Amino acid sequence: MTSNATLLHRSLNAVWHPCTQMKHYADTGDASLPLIPIARGSGAWLYDFDGNRYLDAISSWWVNLFGHANPRINAALRAQMDALEHVILAGFTHEPVVELSERLSKLTGGALGHCFFASDGASATEIALKMSFHSWRNRGFDKKSEFLCLEGGYHGETVGALSVTDVPLFKEAYAPLVRASATVASPAARRDGESPVDAARRAAGSLERHLEAHHEAIAALIVEPLIQCANGMAMYDPEYLRCARELCDRYEVHLICDEIAVGCGRTGTFFAHEQAKIRPDFLCLSKGISGGYLPLSIVMTTERVFEAFYDDAITRGFLHSHSYTGNALACRAALATLDIFESDNIIENNRALAAHLARCIAPLAAHPGVANPRQRGMIAAFDVLTDDPGFSRKFYREALKREILLRPMGTTVYFMPPYIITPDECEFLALRAADALEAALLQN
Repeated sequence: MTSNATLLHRSLNAVWHPCTQMKHYADTGDASLPLIPIARGSGAWLYDFDGNRYLDAISSWWVNLFGHANPRINAALRAQMDALEHVILAGFTHEPVVELSERLSKLTGGALGHCFFASDGASATEIALKMSFHSWRNRGFDKKSEFLCLEGGYHGETVGALSVTDVPLFKEAYAPLVRASATVASPAARRDGESPVDAARRAAGSLERHLEAHHEAIAALIVEPLIQCANGMAMYDPEYLRCARELCDRYEVHLICDEIAVGCGRTGTFFAHEQAKIRPDFLCLSKGISGGYLPLSIVMTTERVFEAFYDDAITRGFLHSHSYTGNALACRAALATLDIFESDNIIENNRALAAHLARCIAPLAAHPGVANPRQRGMIAAFDVLTDDPGFSRKFYREALKREILLRPMGTTVYFMPPYIITPDECEFLALRAADALEAALLQN
């Protein structure tokens, strides 16, 4: 019979776990990390082989929207498996990929009417960058080969995606492999007394100056709308997106909205960029689009971009592919996810749930060791006033002891629970997180 101990031993011998220093799993003391074997999931909870439970308050790396083992998504996948699991999308098509493309396009009001499919967020970033550059080249703008990103931005860890990522932890080791991109100021409010709108306009001024000087060489600006998640959940006002859209139009630069983490209802609207009442030239989706079930990413773009590739010459086509592009099972999971959004009125219900979560964590936000509490939609975060370099690991361990899965980024603790979390579970989460914080700070 499988137990925590036996699966842990086997995993450490055979599996190289992501975003981890593997030695931390074997160490003891402050550097150690627990590796938790999971037997099953149900709703917002994960269960190990010894019967311990953990409230998945980060949606398993931001992907799980409607809980583990969701019966409606399960049923949709079972039905699809009996019909078609996968077929090459070059030269063939199938109902789930067509229907998903149509429904996503409708959600943009038809502005983004063409969907290109891949398997993960970094792949979506790569596709958007390549597609932007190639479309400009096809239209005769050969000089437009550079990209612009925000300070603190994160768009994935493949080599192309790292070129527009500004997080040293992920990028510095691979600097010799990465093509340089320019950065402009983040619109997140950081200065004392500066309003979010003022911060957005200040950053837009930085963007305007850069575009004025360099627009002839720039293919696209890439942004994470409203929240820079890997940058400590840095949040900013929609005003920046409005300014960025106007400036990109003025200087003929594409706007890429990376909604891999912030799309699918996380910020209070289905697409985060909706709050600025703009449309990008490219929209990248992944993570929650399949409900957390299967790898899937999508790049949506405009008729104008599509037309730049529409030609008799194959060299003017977009010759990019993935073996599992448009996988029928992944698309069916995404369609089931969209069905739940529609039938359960998720966007409106999430507003009430987000307000309840805010009330639950208000005492925690008032803790003397906490600064800069913030929330947008179903994402809440705060910074911990500590100079302990081991704080994140200590908090993570203490949270697991209290049956909650929270994974801080440095000294930033954040909550990104699935949308099916109950009011009672929100209260449980807030109380246990407060206990974990006290315990972690006492170890400093």
